[in-house]
Amino acid sequence: VQLQAFGGGLVQAGGSLRLSCAASGRTFSSYAMGWFRQAPGAEREFVAAISWSGGSPGYATSVADSVKGRFTISGDSAKKSVYLQMNGLKPEDTAVYCCAARGSNWYTKIVRVRAYEYDNWGQGTLVTVSS
Repeated sequence: VQLQAFGGGLVQAGGSLRLSCAASGRTFSSYAMGWFRQAPGAEREFVAAISWSGGSPGYATSVADSVKGRFTISGDSAKKSVYLQMNGLKPEDTAVYCCAARGSNWYTKIVRVRAYEYDNWGQGTLVTVSS
């Protein structure tokens, strides 16, 4: 699975950005995709995750407490894509944001919030929030 992320940039505090990540390559019965971020000198941090299954409609999601109410994750199973809408951005949101994916041949909607649960990673996209 190859991942390509888009949408980073420079924004003022209070502004919004939308990140996109599309998966290509092998097709699976189910997908778990997530966003993680890493600020300079900090550890990688979970931001949000989503999963879907070809066996049933709908998506399962999880969002980190640090961004809850400001960030929204959504997905498009037909496009094997995930989106992160980021509103009310703060300077502390400045980081490199990476998307990750894990495909499964099982029908499952397990939402994966830990980095080690993913086996495919895209290149990061830098989000800079100025004060």
